[in-house]
Amino acid sequence: MKQAMILAAGLGTRLKPLTDTMPKALVPVGGKPLLEWNVRKLQSQGYDRFVINIHHFAQQIRDYVAQQDYAPLVRFSDETEQLLETGGGLKKAQPLFSDESPILLHNVDILDNVDYGWLARQHQADEDAVLLVSPRKTKRYLLFDNAMRLMGWINIETGEIKSPFPWLRESDLTIDDNLQVIPLTSNHSPLTSKLNAFAFSGIHSFSPRLFPLMDRFPDKFGIIDFYLSVCHRAHIVGLVKPDLRLLDVGKLDSLEQAETFITQI
Repeated sequence: MKQAMILAAGLGTRLKPLTDTMPKALVPVGGKPLLEWNVRKLQSQGYDRFVINIHHFAQQIRDYVAQQDYAPLVRFSDETEQLLETGGGLKKAQPLFSDESPILLHNVDILDNVDYGWLARQHQADEDAVLLVSPRKTKRYLLFDNAMRLMGWINIETGEIKSPFPWLRESDLTIDDNLQVIPLTSNHSPLTSKLNAFAFSGIHSFSPRLFPLMDRFPDKFGIIDFYLSVCHRAHIVGLVKPDLRLLDVGKLDSLEQAETFITQI
């Protein structure tokens, strides 16, 4: 079984006024809803169980899926009472998944050029989560050691660092043009200079054996905060896709770009 969770519970506020009358999952691109593009692509690459979390205009999504031939493959995780963010949404949906196969997590408003069969093959048996990353310039980076094991996160504008490792959390760092982590002072651990910075795509493969580590987390939390809290005790790695093409269709001005984008992927 290859299983995926499509995160579709968001309010879609950046897509107003379209989302005043529909959920962002059903916003059309090239004549098809965003949800349709993502389910069909994953289905064509071997995925046969889908969990979709819903909140904003939840019944519209249920009604749309009920009319599709893949409806028997879909289960819904209802967040109508409260939006739970990425981590909380996954935690709530736990009973809907198989206990064995990795779970692919994908935002409904993302279009991309990822071969998901390839991504599934990269998730090794001893890895608890695989985060798809790329050398894209951004303000916030995930930090990995040379074995691509997750070590922390940095906001280069504010200097904020999140990590379970005190030596990293207390460091003064910057990122150079080659996305290498550079200490700003000389009195830090030598490990600091061996870290690599990559931009997170929002696409990741999650092993169900991580669910017990979520027990101490509240109902609502972000998945990256979860990963950063447990990466010292769980095997969470980054997977680099240098040629990653990804379009966030979460804003009105990106809808026109999306029309062209879908013809090129």
